[in-house]
Amino acid sequence: MAYDHEEQEQLATLKAWWQRNGNLTSWVLIVALAGYSGWAGWQYYQRTQAAQAGQLYDELQNAIAAKDTAKVMRAAGDMQSRFSGTAYAQMSALSAAKVAFDANDLKTAKTQLQWVAEHGTEEYKAIAKLRLAGVLLDEKAYDEALKVLATATVAQFAGAVADRKGDVLVAQNKLAEARTAYLAALAATDKNNPGRQLIQVKLEAIGGTVPEDKAKADKAAA
Repeated sequence: MAYDHEEQEQLATLKAWWQRNGNLTSWVLIVALAGYSGWAGWQYYQRTQAAQAGQLYDELQNAIAAKDTAKVMRAAGDMQSRFSGTAYAQMSALSAAKVAFDANDLKTAKTQLQWVAEHGTEEYKAIAKLRLAGVLLDEKAYDEALKVLATATVAQFAGAVADRKGDVLVAQNKLAEARTAYLAALAATDKNNPGRQLIQVKLEAIGGTVPEDKAKADKAAA
C-alpha cells in the first residue's frame, strides 16, 4: 500500500505541474511539429521545383538543337518567372544569351546576361558579366564594359576578367594599360590552362614581353 500511496503522490504532482505548464508545453509541441511540417513541405517544394525546372531546361536545349530561337526565348522567360531560384534558370539565361548573340540580337543577349548578373550565384554572375562585357566590346561601349568587369570580383575568374579587360583597353588604344591587364591575366591563369597561349600572343602583339618562366630561368642559370 505504501507503493500505491507514493504513486498517487507522484500522479498528483504531475497533475499540478500540468495545470501550471500544460498549456505552454502544448504550444511548444505544436510549434515544433509545425516547424518540422513546414521544413518537410519546403523540401518537397524544392524537389518538385527542381524536377519541373529540369524538364523545362531539357525543352530549351531541344529548342536550341532545333534552332527554334523563339521557343528558346519563351522557355528562358518561363524559367525566370517560374523557377528563378534554381540553377536551371541561370543556365537557361546564359544559353538564351548565346543563341541571341549568334543571331546578332545583341539587345536580347544583354537582357539575358543582365538577368543572370542580377539574380545568379556569385559564380554565374561572374560568367554573365564576362560575357556581357564581350557584347559591350562588340558594341564599342568600352567604358560600360570596363564598369561591368570591375564588379566581377570572384577570385577563380580573375584571369579571365583581366584578359577581357585587356581586350577592351586594346580597342581603346590604351596599350600600356592593356599590357598591364594581360600580365595580370597571365599571373592569375594556371600554367596548364590552354588559354595562356592566347593571352601571351595578345600581349606580344601589343609590344609586351611575356615573363620568363622561373623554372626555365633557374635551369638556364645553372
